[in-house]
Amino acid sequence: MTDALDAQATFGGTREVDPRHALDETRLTAWLADNVPGFAGPLTIRQFKGGQSNPTYELTTPTAAYVLRRKPPGQLLASAHAVDREFRVISALGAQGFPVARAYALCEDDGVIGSMFYVMEKVEGRVFWDLKLPGLEPSERRAVYEAQVDTLARLHAFDPVAIGLGDYGKPGNYFARQVGRWTKQYRASETHKVEDMDRLIAFLPESLPPEGPTRIVHGDFRLDNMIIAPDAAEVRAVLDWELSTLGDPMADFSYLLIGWVLPATQRNGLGGADLKALGIPSIEETVERYAEKAGVARPSNLDWLMAYNLFRLGAICQGIGGRVRDGTAASPQAVAMAAQVEPLSAAAWSFARKAGA
Repeated sequence: MTDALDAQATFGGTREVDPRHALDETRLTAWLADNVPGFAGPLTIRQFKGGQSNPTYELTTPTAAYVLRRKPPGQLLASAHAVDREFRVISALGAQGFPVARAYALCEDDGVIGSMFYVMEKVEGRVFWDLKLPGLEPSERRAVYEAQVDTLARLHAFDPVAIGLGDYGKPGNYFARQVGRWTKQYRASETHKVEDMDRLIAFLPESLPPEGPTRIVHGDFRLDNMIIAPDAAEVRAVLDWELSTLGDPMADFSYLLIGWVLPATQRNGLGGADLKALGIPSIEETVERYAEKAGVARPSNLDWLMAYNLFRLGAICQGIGGRVRDGTAASPQAVAMAAQVEPLSAAAWSFARKAGA
């Protein structure tokens, strides 16, 4: 339990701004006054501890609190850190009543703070950084997990065209494009040879599943990317839409299921935990609930989907490793994340073997 509480302390809350990510307070204040309705300084700026990719800041004034998300400074991989896409998708989903933070304004002028950024409301509530949910009763844990799955099913119910996101991604060939994208990102950040990643890069494109419907996919849908109400199992806001696009909802859902595979010794894992005692639904119960809420059949190719998602997560961690190498990583936990590439690729390859590799 100590490790779980340490995770909350390590990732939760804010800290002093990293000097590498310092903001020009004078220019920012002037921009906020011109672009955010009702903004009035003076401004206090702190940086959130959590988040590996886009530096995220808490902006506080005497009357309001905001959150700023920016592209990190420095040389970046193509298509990464797309905060303008985040701003667009939360604006569209917020208009439909989906739980996201209210989006206020996007700044595409690098001259204000050094890179593109957007500002949204600060949503009050709880962020759980450990999947075991330390400190909650078993019934509370179950309710949080059910709310998480129900929220994902609700996201996947939207017709992208109907809410103005028909061009938010390319239609069709989703898994083929994603495998290609993450292979490219992995190669661009590669620091050393990992044989299991090489095997996956060969296997996944040759074993793609049939196409599913085109829906909005979050891309990183997990518990610590949600704000839960302070006193209820209600999702107040889904955060971190950097990887969102149009695609197959089964990719999103199976990514969520990775938590049940990763070891419970990690904050983001449940593997080996006594789920019944904790009150956390099993992976089978979670699959059943999602299928019911989304009105879809249970997936028949979970082994391939798990291999794909663990490969993708390994590529993401390798990207973090590349940023550690280049000095642009946003989080002090980045080195630990980068070290996950080999265990993630080994786990992915074990699922690929089950899927016929």
